[in-house]
Amino acid sequence: MSYKLDFTKPILMGILNVTPDSFSDGGAYPSTKSAVDKAMIMIEQGASIIDIGGESTRPGSERVSALEQKRRIIDVISQLKSKMPENIIISVDTTSSEVAEAAINLGVEMINDISGGKDDNRMMSLVAKHNLYYCIMHMQGSPKTMQNDPKYTNVVSEVIEFLSLQAKRATDFGIMRDKIILDPGIGFGKKTEHNLDILKNLDKISNLGYYTLLGTSRKKIFSEVSSKNNPEDRISGTCATSALGVMSGINIYRVHDVWQNRQAIDIACAIKNS
Repeated sequence: MSYKLDFTKPILMGILNVTPDSFSDGGAYPSTKSAVDKAMIMIEQGASIIDIGGESTRPGSERVSALEQKRRIIDVISQLKSKMPENIIISVDTTSSEVAEAAINLGVEMINDISGGKDDNRMMSLVAKHNLYYCIMHMQGSPKTMQNDPKYTNVVSEVIEFLSLQAKRATDFGIMRDKIILDPGIGFGKKTEHNLDILKNLDKISNLGYYTLLGTSRKKIFSEVSSKNNPEDRISGTCATSALGVMSGINIYRVHDVWQNRQAIDIACAIKNS
């Protein structure tokens, strides 16, 4: 690990989907150069982490093979590593240990696992072996089926129970506690009322004793609350939840729109610390 994240202040994670079918930016970066250029812009705007994904996990999406994920991300990671400042971390958004291992060999320092370790039994031991940051997310079902009428008795309690259980499992595999990051999974197997309940109770997630991540960027919840169907029209809503996250003690914000969220977070921090 060449660089440790500074968790004394909120951290921005810039989203770089090198996929043809992601809900907001699918197909936006058809070449390695265009993807690397976008990453460098996000870094200039204040992102400390670039999260690279080779598989769309939008509702209804089909799974992508490890081979195809590697084909999409490897060259981007390699080129970006040669250009970016040393104080920036690359994260890979995958549930596959095969994809993770290929990325680790190129110097990736974080794995963002939307399955929370459920999809691949080898993932946690691999992360522990290389002393990486590991993001554990809650999701009900799979991306293909997760929005088919998800149900909860108490969504906040059930999300907390899952995250706590998987975090304990991660430490049992040898992942250091200060490398574990918990994500409640906004929009992953959750209706609008579930997402709003989680957002209202983010402090309960941040009080679990681990670092935390919030990923609301351009998501459907903003369409359902404010009738904005174009994902690019949901930036203001994303910024509102980022400011809310600051007040609730969230550490990392996974966003498409870096400078806008940086401004919202900085203002919220100034108010919180005044």
